[in-house]
Amino acid sequence: MLIRVTEAYRFVLHTTKLLQNSYRAQRWVSSLDQFPVIRVPVALSEKLKREKIKVKRKERELIVDKSRRGDQSTPIISCKRKEYDHYLGQTYDKFAVVPLASKGWGHRKSSGDYFTINTSNGNPAFQELEDSHEDFVSLGLDKEMQSQLNKLGFEKPTNIQSLAIPHLLEGKNALIAAETGNGKTLAFITPMLQQIRQRMKIFGTNLPMNSPLGLVIVPGRELAEQIHSVASSLGENFGINVGIVLGGRTKQKMLHPRMSQHHLLIATIGALSKLTTVGVYDTSLVRHVTLDEADTLLDDSFNDQVSRYISKFPVQGSRYEEKQQQPLVMSGIQLTLVSATLPLSLHTILDPIVDLESITNITTPYLNHLMPHVSQRFFRVNHLTKAEKLLELVKKDAKKGTPVVIFSNYSKTCDWLSLFLNENGVPCIRFHGNMQAESRKGLFETFQSGKVLALSCTDLASRGLDTVTAGHVINFEFPKFIADYIHRCGRTGRVGSKMTGLVTNLVHRPQEIELVQKIEYAARKLEAFSNVNANIKRIIVGKALTEHDNLSKMSL
Repeated sequence: MLIRVTEAYRFVLHTTKLLQNSYRAQRWVSSLDQFPVIRVPVALSEKLKREKIKVKRKERELIVDKSRRGDQSTPIISCKRKEYDHYLGQTYDKFAVVPLASKGWGHRKSSGDYFTINTSNGNPAFQELEDSHEDFVSLGLDKEMQSQLNKLGFEKPTNIQSLAIPHLLEGKNALIAAETGNGKTLAFITPMLQQIRQRMKIFGTNLPMNSPLGLVIVPGRELAEQIHSVASSLGENFGINVGIVLGGRTKQKMLHPRMSQHHLLIATIGALSKLTTVGVYDTSLVRHVTLDEADTLLDDSFNDQVSRYISKFPVQGSRYEEKQQQPLVMSGIQLTLVSATLPLSLHTILDPIVDLESITNITTPYLNHLMPHVSQRFFRVNHLTKAEKLLELVKKDAKKGTPVVIFSNYSKTCDWLSLFLNENGVPCIRFHGNMQAESRKGLFETFQSGKVLALSCTDLASRGLDTVTAGHVINFEFPKFIADYIHRCGRTGRVGSKMTGLVTNLVHRPQEIELVQKIEYAARKLEAFSNVNANIKRIIVGKALTEHDNLSKMSL
């Protein structure tokens, strides 16, 4: 009996202690209510705060005053993320941050994003200017030249032709710079042919062999062949013999030169310089010299050779002089430079060659701008989806019968793309500078004729070639410089083309994204590109010297 009482006492005592502890626990818990309770980790909480700040900042950037939103029915830039769309007439405050769809493309998770710069206007080559002309005769060309141009399908002059032809017919030195694909070849070749035709009256049939009256100097053989075709078509009815000088087997041409009575000579700089030096060609009668694709010829890759060659001519501000009913005689050499871009350093390069005051600058309003009549798409891709996206695009073009030009930065990539497309059922030819001249011969004509719809190439095909058949340009490797991008885009949407121009860019690497952001910014602000420099070699050397100087300073 005593044992049971003892057990009962222990049970009561234990229960009392539990109740006391429970009461104390309740009091302790209730006392905690006056202190903050951490329910989310501190690091996560700070991250959420930063994300909220970023969202609010983006909202502020994207909020545009109603008066600045433009026409909501006409998007100039269409984006995957609609909040980044840009509309016709939309403007931004002077000090506001311009929202860019490509701003976050540096992150790997941005793969799959895209935006499109839509067409906003017609071809600027035919937009009305104050001094635009209805026909070529009003520019100073004779009726026979007008008739020949009409036979070749040229009815009305483009803007650059209206601006340039009268100046060149006056015998002035000129720098002609205009957007790609707007008829610069006719702008300089027609006045040159008319001037040569007038000078032919002096010599008649007594013009010495291999003594041209005019020169057109170009950087590549395909461009030389193209200009030769145009000049021959225009000059044949006037008895003007147009010759062509290309690289390849130059030593054989020196040993066994061909003698011809050429009035106008189209030539690559390397071959012409060598053949003139050894006396195969006599340039003493030359009175007209044109450098086509002048930004390339005055690049450091050609600059020394071109400068030495041009310095042999007495370049002056050419003027015509009438002397007692004598045929028109010229004093000095008329120099014409033609380019699709106008680098800021061009005048510095020209200064040792010619008196800059004698050069008339002839430019169009859309120089160094994005072309408003060519749609430009930008896809953010990665190394796994890049080739797949290309194949998808090219196969769509093949089904439609649309000729496509695919650009790469390197010859190896160009070769690989050609093999890749051919293996996947898309006939494709390759075209780059590392191919021998004999191998390249006829390849571009194969694409132009439509026998093959896909052309894989490097920037060799981006300078001056009249790809009127191309309906689509794809930058598989995005160019490293704005000048290259402008030239590549100019392979489509050209004057005389029956297809609507389209450019597609596959963007992958960080340096490519940086350039895309500059392009998008210019499209939103309707601005020209600030520094279009085609002197690639000088840029590379300049960067190397800067890095060397920085390392030297660090070592000190």
